[in-house]
Amino acid sequence: MITKSRNFKKKNVALIVETSNGYARGILLGIRDFLSKEPGWSIFLAEHSRHETNHSFPEDWDGDGVIARIETEATADLVRRMNIPTVDVSAARLIPGIPWVETDDEAIAGLALDHLIGCGLRNLAFFGDPAYNWSKWRCEAFESIVAKKGLTAHIYNLPQRKEPQVQWYLEWGRINEWLKNLPKPVGVFACYDTCGQQLLEACRHYGFMVPEEVAIIGVDNDELLCDLSYPSLTSIALNTRQTGYLAASLLDRMMDGERFQGQKYSIQPLGVEKRVSTDIVAVQDSYVSQVIAFVRNHYMEKIRVEDLLKAVPLSRRVLETRFRQALHRTPHEEIIRMRIEHIKKRLADSDDQLSTIAEEMGFAHPEYLSVIFKKKTGMTPSEYRNQVSRLVKTRIEKLQ
Repeated sequence: MITKSRNFKKKNVALIVETSNGYARGILLGIRDFLSKEPGWSIFLAEHSRHETNHSFPEDWDGDGVIARIETEATADLVRRMNIPTVDVSAARLIPGIPWVETDDEAIAGLALDHLIGCGLRNLAFFGDPAYNWSKWRCEAFESIVAKKGLTAHIYNLPQRKEPQVQWYLEWGRINEWLKNLPKPVGVFACYDTCGQQLLEACRHYGFMVPEEVAIIGVDNDELLCDLSYPSLTSIALNTRQTGYLAASLLDRMMDGERFQGQKYSIQPLGVEKRVSTDIVAVQDSYVSQVIAFVRNHYMEKIRVEDLLKAVPLSRRVLETRFRQALHRTPHEEIIRMRIEHIKKRLADSDDQLSTIAEEMGFAHPEYLSVIFKKKTGMTPSEYRNQVSRLVKTRIEKLQ
């Protein structure tokens, strides 16, 4: 085994990444994960917020590389002056020629839509902030996917502004008018958790019931913000640690002399963390609602459609007809859907063997679980885990 010399020079790396929100802190955790496996960096990190960056670098700082959230012209100017290998972890694209690592916004929009439709909602809306590219891209993807399903997305975007901060108290009146005119019940995809939290506050202030009239899903799964919201906010969990790990992997190789084009490296979201803000089954058929509630409580068990019939006074044929009318899927498909979602979460959140997961869910053999999982997702459990796991780190040997 080759060991590094005691005289090995550490690489001086600046992290121009805010510490004020869950998304950015997740990126920093991913960078830490990389350094635990590949030590050799000396880190310069100053505390700052998204739009107020600390640029006070020591006069004699001799940098080798930068990972930055380049979201302001001031930060872009600083990075240009440094003229050292840089990886961007922002969607603003103020320096287009460098590689950037960001979320897959189309996949995020797809998850949001699937979740809202899975709640039985057919009235759909998007609440966005056009100050950010990722909000624009999520809006475009959401509209497109909704249209393909023959539905309409009702859009509300905050106004363009010179200052990045939102004066929310000035917006609530317009938000109220928008909410009043939406068909109910409605599922709203908020572009990120802060917008989702403010939308919840507006609903509470103006008397819209959540989730009965307005169900809301955000993005980032900032646990503190989501749990402090009232009611608690459902959110899409992003793989920020993988984002940070991949950014660090790219930068390390760039500092060793490799060149990477200014392309985007997309990171898939982990899944939906359901909370009270979407805890609804918006179907008018009470029997279908009862069956869905039964499945939610028993999907970990080895239940079949025959078991569902014990919860309602309907024949199998009538139940399946009413289920299709309400949710466009069969009761059996609902059982499989909930089981697959649970398996996805277990694969992402743990390194447990597939046999352990199969046993706790009542599968006789892990191979049977694997066959069903691949049929529904297009991937084997191992492939899915390698793509989204918080524990399995991204490798970039083949990326150029």
